[in-house]
Amino acid sequence: MLPNLFTHNATLGSALVLNQSYEPLCVIPVKRAAVLLLTRKAETVTPGDGFLRSETMHIPVPSVVRLNRYVPIPRQVGSSPSRRGVFARDDWRCVYCNASAETIDHVVPRSRGGTHTWDNVVAACAPCNHRKSDKTLAELGWRLPRVPRPPSGWQLRGFRGQRRPDPAWEAWLPRHGKERARLS
Repeated sequence: MLPNLFTHNATLGSALVLNQSYEPLCVIPVKRAAVLLLTRKAETVTPGDGFLRSETMHIPVPSVVRLNRYVPIPRQVGSSPSRRGVFARDDWRCVYCNASAETIDHVVPRSRGGTHTWDNVVAACAPCNHRKSDKTLAELGWRLPRVPRPPSGWQLRGFRGQRRPDPAWEAWLPRHGKERARLS
C-alpha cells in the first residue's frame, strides 16, 4: 500500500510525462505522477516547487517525469480540426498579430470555398478576425508567418485543461525549438 502523502509548501498542479525516449506523452495531475514515482514506473527529471511528505517519505513535487518503459503512441491526427487543437497548435496566439487568440479563422474563407481543415484554420484574436472578415489575405496585404499544418500528436495529448504549458516544461517540448540532449 502506498503511503498517504500530503503537501507541504507545494502547489499541486500538473506534471509532464515523457516517454522513455524523452518524447512528451501527456500531462497528468501531480498526484498521479507521484504514484508513478512511488511504484517505480517513472523517475523525476525536473522537480517542481515544494515537497510531498508522509511520516516515512519526503519527495520533491515532480514537474517532469520520465517513464521507465517505452510506450508506443499512435501518430495519427484527426483530419477535422477542433477549436482546442487549433489553439494548442498555434500556442494560443493570433497568427496575424501575436495577441492572445480568442477565435479561429479560415485563411481562405468558407464563403469562398475554403475548407475546415488543418491547413486552412488558424487561431486569431477577435479584432483581426473581424478585420479579415470574408476577405483573402492577398486582398488585405497580410501574410501568414508560417504555413498552417496538422499538429503533432503530442500537442493534442494531455493539454486539454491547460491554456499554456508550465515554463519548466519548455525544454522538453519540441515547438520551442529546444531539442533536449538524450540522457543515458
